[in-house]
Amino acid sequence: MVAKSYTVAFEGVEAHQVEVQCAVTPGLPAFSVVGLPDKAVSEARDRVRAALTSLAIALPSKRITINLSPADLPKEGSHFDLPIAMALLAALEIIPKDAAEGAVSLGELSLDGALVPVIGALPAAMSAAEESRTLLCPQSSGAEAAWVGAAEVIGAATLADVIRHFTGQSPLPPCAPGEIVSPNVAKDLRDVKGQERAKRALEIAAAGRHHMIMLGTPGSGKSMLASRLPSILPPLSAIEALETSMIHSISGLLDQGGISMQRPFREPHHTASMAAIVGGGRRASPGEISLAHNGVLFMDELPEFSRQVLETLRQPIETGEVMVARANAHVTYPCRFMLVAAANPCKCGFMFDPSKACPRVPGCGEEYLGRISGPLMDRIDLKIEVPPVSFQDLDLPADGETSANVAKRVAAARAIQSKRFEGKDGLRSNADVQGSLLEESAAPDAEGRSMLLKASEVFGLTARGYHRVLRVARTIADLEASDKVHRNHIAEAISYRMASANS
Repeated sequence: MVAKSYTVAFEGVEAHQVEVQCAVTPGLPAFSVVGLPDKAVSEARDRVRAALTSLAIALPSKRITINLSPADLPKEGSHFDLPIAMALLAALEIIPKDAAEGAVSLGELSLDGALVPVIGALPAAMSAAEESRTLLCPQSSGAEAAWVGAAEVIGAATLADVIRHFTGQSPLPPCAPGEIVSPNVAKDLRDVKGQERAKRALEIAAAGRHHMIMLGTPGSGKSMLASRLPSILPPLSAIEALETSMIHSISGLLDQGGISMQRPFREPHHTASMAAIVGGGRRASPGEISLAHNGVLFMDELPEFSRQVLETLRQPIETGEVMVARANAHVTYPCRFMLVAAANPCKCGFMFDPSKACPRVPGCGEEYLGRISGPLMDRIDLKIEVPPVSFQDLDLPADGETSANVAKRVAAARAIQSKRFEGKDGLRSNADVQGSLLEESAAPDAEGRSMLLKASEVFGLTARGYHRVLRVARTIADLEASDKVHRNHIAEAISYRMASANS
């Protein structure tokens, strides 16, 4: 007789079902694991053997074979320990076979039988729900997995608890979802003195999920503005929170099973590699653009990033997903992020500052910003010059508009967009709309269309640039709760598009 249990193998954020088969047959004593296991899975036999020994369970002097089916699917990670132990316990008739087959299990075993938390409990719970099975996992991973809600989640502290649960001696209660993680105290937009135009652009970017770049001298407040963006963004919806948390679960970033409703804000250093930004490595792990899914990717000193890294952003910006292709894996991760970039206008940074004459103007600026390719710049909706703040403005009290007030307008604009795109799969903000729906929802009035056509000819807008102006104008109109896109909305959108034309 062959005993079975079930677990999952991860491919990106997807969890594929794996059937763990255990056969105890006559022959020379041996314990082998087959089915394309990696080193961590192959070592499971030693951890399982030691854990069973700690419970005074002796393995029979027979041949024990564990098969992980389908055999052509790569199996990676230490979470196969518990399902292997489950199948073996069922084969030894210590726990009922139907109980082992009715659960999807994952967890790492320590040598004394304790269950160690593993990554990926949330996607595993999604897979268990699809198969109408219970999820069995380490106790510390239960709160995370219970957020799915569609599958019963049982958390156990030790292998002994698992045995007592399935033999009816001491049933374990279902796990409850972890607490919602309280967001960090957000920095307030009121702290930024001056820079009213940049604040306005930040509000528009937040309202429509538009990509944005800020150009300015060192110390003008670019990073300060970007760091306050989370304070005006609306919280994640339930669907968005689950999407984002699944990626963070695979990356081991969920804190004690809690889920945050605050949008991610990732700010990688400019020395980050392409694999760190886009995703990759031996296990094709998600990169920064996927960890920023439904949130913000802030890239400070944009020209200092390597050319290879910058060019890989072009496709994810357009499609909202990235395929990480490796010799042993082709994994697709979602990455619908808002790119916010900051850059100095030249190497020294003072090309725009009249008080500091630079003898290399304008060649130094053209050379420095030339590191950002034209196709990438064409995908950025808002381009803002951030001038230095005068000392007189710095002495003024902080009496500007608070983040809370701006956040209300942003939330109202997002609500308008949600209603507009209701029932349209994949559309959540103005930045996502395209084709006939863009022409329908963002069609300007006669004066606005005339201005846009003239600007397109004068400034040589590409077709992509033309449509991005329409999207930004639609967001500006949403902030004013206007059903129609008017001439003033088009004019403001064009001004942000051409702000860096002279640089």
